[in-house]
Amino acid sequence: MLALILLRSLGLLAAGLFAWTLAEYVLHRFVMHEMVGKGMPSREHLVHHADPENNPGRPLLSWAGIVVVGAVLFLPSGLALGAWQFGGAIAGLPVYAGWLLGYGIYEQVHERSHAKAPRGRYTAWVRRHHFHHHHGHPMANHGVTTPLWDRVFGTLEVPDVVRVPRRQAMPWLVHADGALRAEYAAFYRLVGPADADARLAAIDRARAFANLAPVAD
Repeated sequence: MLALILLRSLGLLAAGLFAWTLAEYVLHRFVMHEMVGKGMPSREHLVHHADPENNPGRPLLSWAGIVVVGAVLFLPSGLALGAWQFGGAIAGLPVYAGWLLGYGIYEQVHERSHAKAPRGRYTAWVRRHHFHHHHGHPMANHGVTTPLWDRVFGTLEVPDVVRVPRRQAMPWLVHADGALRAEYAAFYRLVGPADADARLAAIDRARAFANLAPVAD
């Protein structure tokens, strides 16, 4: 009996993780981009697009929102699974745990993609996929941890070379003098000026809130 409960719990945990991957896509595409700055989540995200390497966002508020949404979605659903001998609403706990775990993984993957150099094929893919979203086409590549839902909904783009504005270059991409590191030359190209004056910063913000890539040249 205990083994069966454990297996079911692991299955529900995996279901919660899978549910998060869909939510990751839906929230990123429809809440953060399609709403074009209406509401705090969209506004904060588009500010991140305008200045991606200098905008920490509000992680505590993000976590609070995910915790509340998950509780509303999954804990009441446990009542319907009472026949599975989980004891009513407790049945929703493994799904809820998987949802929170998925969000935690997403946060780590996203933060490290900006701050840390890739280590391995998956992390290299994450960065090319994500920075094409930032610097090439903000209405493509909405999944951060997986391309699954971009493929399903037709928003997947696979860039040959990611053109990164020098003023928005990730710290791991360049040397201290701002030159592109040789190991990334096959997949990235630096374009435009290294510093953004007030006019260019305003253009970056306006384009971000219009779901357009930053000016590259």
